[in-house]
Amino acid sequence: MKFFIDTANLNDIEQAYDMGILDGVTTNPSLMAKENIVGEENIIAHYKKICDIVEDKVSAEVLSTDLEGMIKEGEMLASISPKIVVKIPMIKDGLKAIKHFAKKGIRTNCTLIFSAGQALLAAKAGATYVSPFIGRLDDVSQDGMLLIEEIKTIFDQYPEQLSTEILAASVRHSMHLLNCAKVGADVATCPLKVFEALLNHPLTDKGLAQFIKDAESMTATVEA
Repeated sequence: MKFFIDTANLNDIEQAYDMGILDGVTTNPSLMAKENIVGEENIIAHYKKICDIVEDKVSAEVLSTDLEGMIKEGEMLASISPKIVVKIPMIKDGLKAIKHFAKKGIRTNCTLIFSAGQALLAAKAGATYVSPFIGRLDDVSQDGMLLIEEIKTIFDQYPEQLSTEILAASVRHSMHLLNCAKVGADVATCPLKVFEALLNHPLTDKGLAQFIKDAESMTATVEA
């Protein structure tokens, strides 16, 4: 499973990249605003900085919701770098835009997926990724992980016709991440803190402390 980081924070992106685990980045207008990145020129400049850090796959979201606007904005975003994946909302005009971009060889990430039917439509239109939002489904008492399983079951029936990857989004904690891996999501995107949570285990801390203590004891013995 590939790991994407869901942020516009350059420091977090650099940390994840330096850990050797990062395969890509997802962003959205809310994440940009959180970093006080506003205005078209500043947003474009920020995407360029992100692309300078990572090797590939930077999802950049369009703001328009009409077909003409999404195509114009998506082509502008794609021109920033070949690493850009244009993020398109799951709406009727979004599907048309995905078809347009697929014909032009521009990768797309269909976002705000909340049903297997939506994922299937996006895949048929030619989306590179579909992004089911598992955390937001959990918020309304639906099991987001079951949606990942359902989409995978459908996609696996048609490997030659559907090459779209399942990008699990709204991943909020380490169990979400591990369960995505268990059910076979192609990608999971989450904040840095979720990756860091996988680092920690009390027995690791205890064992490391003992190793250090034993090493210090050996050094003291040699010096004596």
